[in-house]
Amino acid sequence: MKKINRLITAFICVMLAASNPFYSKAAAPVCGDMNADGNVNVLDFILLKKKYLNGPSDSDDVRGAEDVDKNGMFTVSDILKLKKFIFNLETPDSSSSENQNSYPIDESVILEPKGTVHTGEGTFYGGGYVGGCAMLDPVSTDYWIVAMNLEDYADARLAGAYLEVTGELGTINMLVTDLLPEGKKGDLDLYVDAFPLIAPKEKGRVPVSWKIVPLDIADKVPVSYRFKEGSTEYWCGVQLLNHRYPIAKLEYLNSNGEFVEIKRRPYNYFESMEMGAGPFTFRATDIYGQVIVDYDIPLRLDEVIEGKSQFPV
Repeated sequence: MKKINRLITAFICVMLAASNPFYSKAAAPVCGDMNADGNVNVLDFILLKKKYLNGPSDSDDVRGAEDVDKNGMFTVSDILKLKKFIFNLETPDSSSSENQNSYPIDESVILEPKGTVHTGEGTFYGGGYVGGCAMLDPVSTDYWIVAMNLEDYADARLAGAYLEVTGELGTINMLVTDLLPEGKKGDLDLYVDAFPLIAPKEKGRVPVSWKIVPLDIADKVPVSYRFKEGSTEYWCGVQLLNHRYPIAKLEYLNSNGEFVEIKRRPYNYFESMEMGAGPFTFRATDIYGQVIVDYDIPLRLDEVIEGKSQFPV
């Protein structure tokens, strides 16, 4: 009897899976999986839109991955159905659901395990809110700020990192906005008014420990983008803001549907002469290998443009 019940249960599961448009048999493409990577996510939505704009008309008989609603045609309804699925506007079977942050970890960029503790010496200075090397102006006075040694800063890889800094008197959180060129690995230069919170000011130079922690507002806001003054379709600089963890790599989606890495400058902007006029699709990777994709980011100057994604905890 138990064996019969298991057979009945298995049959029901197969029938339910087969009725899901995002379920795939080995001999057929996964509906909506435009890049055939085995996942259905926002990148597939971008590629589907691109194919619709440049590809077959509504009358074409299509039975591939683009036929999301399985009616034998590729129409705008396929785009709408995929959008609802990816952005949770409708809830498919939970076993096949993919959200916009479910991308594989990029192990090639991992800087260190989360929670790694660094040690060095702490000093203090009066700069960093304006004119810091990370070019994060204007920096909110809600944050304590800190300058970091060249080795740990790693050509802006830790620009905008949120640190938990500990000294003999206590622990505070600080935002990396500037460089400490003369510092050794592990050294930090704290804002002058923050230093007395972790050590007696008269000591001037003290042992400190620090680790990277999630940005405090990341649970409330998405990653944002700011374009450098003078950016055009012929040359463009872009900076990421409000990221939960520091950014290791930024890529844009080119006209061939391929992600291309953008060169990073030590002053915390990613710059390219090949990106075009936008709007852009960006793929960002943090120092822990976590990946997000944001699409339809317009090239607009003098403003911060919110994306739709944030790195997971």
